[in-house]
Amino acid sequence: MTRYQRTYPISWDQLHRDAKALSWRLLELEYFQGIIAVTRGGLVPAAIVARELDIRLVDTVCVASYDWQEHKGEVQVLKSVTGDGAGWLIVDDLVDTGRTAKVIREMYPKAHFATLYAKPAGRPLVDTFITEVSQDTWILFPWDAESQFVQPIAGMRQG
Repeated sequence: MTRYQRTYPISWDQLHRDAKALSWRLLELEYFQGIIAVTRGGLVPAAIVARELDIRLVDTVCVASYDWQEHKGEVQVLKSVTGDGAGWLIVDDLVDTGRTAKVIREMYPKAHFATLYAKPAGRPLVDTFITEVSQDTWILFPWDAESQFVQPIAGMRQG
């Protein structure tokens, strides 16, 4: 049985709306001196949140938690930011199993961690999120998809 039973496609418009909704929630919190975007998925949401909250200082923590073929492996920190995260906002697109989030939480225990989407296994590791989806759902982000022609249903009939 495959790990993912459902697919939840996200359009660019929806991603922008969700990042703006996240910004509204974060606006009610403390002032953040800067944003740490979790690469790669957190880059686009972090840019939107930075704009909406008028934050100019944006840095990255670069992690790799799987290779393309196996979709598993140890979490490797490729680049980090110094400090314990005090006054910083961490932004990522998704918290899934929580493996990556756990490593980031340990690195920046005083930061506020926000994601657009959260699955049950990783949800306790983030402070703020917009949408919760089931653990067996594959979130298809717009940067992972292409628009292409799809045959109409009627055209698929065997004649």
